[in-house]
Amino acid sequence: MKVIICGAGQVGWQIARHLSSESNDVTVVDNNAELVARATDTLDVGGITGFASYPDVLARAGANDADMIIAATFSDEVNMVTCQVAHSVFSIPRKIARLRSQSYLDVIYSDLYQRDHLPIDVVISPELEVAKTALQQIESPSTFDTEPFLEGQAKFIGIELDEDCPVLNTPLRQLSELFSTLRAVVVGVRREGHLFAPSAGDQLFACDQAYIVIHNEDLSRCLEVFGKTVKKRERVIILGGGNVGLHVAYTLEQSGDRIRTKIIEKNRECAENAADALTRTIVLNGDGLDMELLEEANIAQADALLALTDDDKTNLLSCTRAKAAGVPMTVALVNDPSLTELKEPLGIDAFINPRATTVSSILRHIRHGRVKEVYSIGDAEAEVIEAQVLNSSPIAGMKVRDIDFPEGAILGAVQKGTEVLRPNGDTKIEDEDTVVIFCLAEDIPKVETLFQVQVDFF
Repeated sequence: MKVIICGAGQVGWQIARHLSSESNDVTVVDNNAELVARATDTLDVGGITGFASYPDVLARAGANDADMIIAATFSDEVNMVTCQVAHSVFSIPRKIARLRSQSYLDVIYSDLYQRDHLPIDVVISPELEVAKTALQQIESPSTFDTEPFLEGQAKFIGIELDEDCPVLNTPLRQLSELFSTLRAVVVGVRREGHLFAPSAGDQLFACDQAYIVIHNEDLSRCLEVFGKTVKKRERVIILGGGNVGLHVAYTLEQSGDRIRTKIIEKNRECAENAADALTRTIVLNGDGLDMELLEEANIAQADALLALTDDDKTNLLSCTRAKAAGVPMTVALVNDPSLTELKEPLGIDAFINPRATTVSSILRHIRHGRVKEVYSIGDAEAEVIEAQVLNSSPIAGMKVRDIDFPEGAILGAVQKGTEVLRPNGDTKIEDEDTVVIFCLAEDIPKVETLFQVQVDFF
């Protein structure tokens, strides 16, 4: 597949890395020559320096026979015009644009992106993706990572194991025997910074991070098995009343769970806008690091603090201060991936990386055919892929024990019709089944061959 990626920042670079590693013909376009050089020097991609919306620049990038264009520059307007040029001049069949401004994303203007107006096939909003991730963290307490699969019937979660976890030093094979009715599979383990796909004989140790695919109905029981509390979050403080914080607060208001929410926003105009847009949420104007203001917000009684400002250091420090005040769950929005190593020393429960969430959402639409969902883990170290099995797939009709999965891939769940199963060796994979599989980055091409998704993009 021939793909043009406009924008060589972190998101564009990560997407280019994914696609180039899978033997796609990728060209990166950016008006910053240094960013283009970084991409071409570190990845197997072509590079063009210039403005992505210029027809002559796109022509040099190979737009005449491109299959897809991904517009992920820092400018919404450039991304929109790029898609228009790609459609009108070069007839590129699939166009994806990253848009930040909420005005462009308002539902009442959704007709704007129809083919006879602005021909954008998929609109990705980083702010909405981050807000969705923050809400998922509230819904799945005691986890540092969470993503729904199989139309919400299954979840992929990450749990950090404590010293008092009751299943430490137990082989995973034995766990399956002890909890035979628990529809959960440990698909990945991160130990001392190294992520791997465990075998049935591997054990779990304190400080491990376990990644689990689980039936949604068994979430509470699974958390109890791994020694985690399942206390519902009833009082939530949101630091930052911008697009992300506002969307999270509004969604919590509409959820019907009667979660009591407070927003702390430093900018007075932004705080007033949030107060006007919300009905049940209390909005406080001030610095989220001010202890007096945090006490006014009743920080000691809060069940969770979501630090969602656009400043990484403010988010980290506010979570640390909240932990010191006794808040059981803190979540920090962190743009700089190098800061993720501070999560454990600072005692922060979960990080949200906007770039990672955006990459995951774009990948979901790139692998469009039989692949329904894609979730990127860590620094593009692995993916969780939800795919439908084709009748022509080499694994159709085979039992799981007979499938030659790569060493870095583990099957987490199988959906047959409306039923979600925990797979075992006797599970038979059939045409139209949907599977959820964890896969280390280097084994993704082999997995896609097994499920024959690469030939079914469109």
